[in-house]
Amino acid sequence: LNCPFQAMEKEVSAALGKGDPDEILSNALRHKVTREDISTLHHLNWLNDEVINFYMSLLVERSKKEGYPAVHAFSTFFYPKLCSGGYQAVRRWTRGVDLFKKDLILVPIHLSVHWALLVIDVRKKTIKYFDSMGLKGKDICATLLKYLQEESKEKRNLELIASEWTLRSMSPWEIPQQSNGSDCGVFACKYADYISRDKPITFTQAHMPYFRRKMVWEIIHQQLL
Repeated sequence: LNCPFQAMEKEVSAALGKGDPDEILSNALRHKVTREDISTLHHLNWLNDEVINFYMSLLVERSKKEGYPAVHAFSTFFYPKLCSGGYQAVRRWTRGVDLFKKDLILVPIHLSVHWALLVIDVRKKTIKYFDSMGLKGKDICATLLKYLQEESKEKRNLELIASEWTLRSMSPWEIPQQSNGSDCGVFACKYADYISRDKPITFTQAHMPYFRRKMVWEIIHQQLL
């Protein structure tokens, strides 16, 4: 019996298998992902920017469907650019996008060798930091609040009142945590997946091997399962 699951497994194995590292396996949503990029989803490799940015774009696409919160996702390069150059350096990143009309804003955060996720919930006026190693992101939340204030002034000519906003780092007992040194990127992506569906975050470290293979399929097919 050749079930769809076996066909999917075969495709995933082929994508993770040997071949030209520069071969483009997926090209959509203004992103290209090569065989080398996809290989970062194999076993215990660290995810790279291309994989995370492609996955975030898939979440944004899904959010355009009926019944999903409206999502904007920044690229992994946004936060370093904001830190190094301040608001002026990223002012043009939201051309044609009104962040304040979105429900959720996802900001993948890369801290030298670790991935985390920052989520701005515009509806609830919260900025939350999700870290699979339980690290705190107080300063990161503050940086993003300041960015929102400048964006509001620049784009809407409106003062954003900081005191109306709640900033917090999620505690390790509130969200699933990694138990190895390599799955932080997958955790960041899956936090984003669950949050962008307004679903409670119920996965664990045990789901990671499955999530990695599922993400390979989703990226090469440019659709979320």
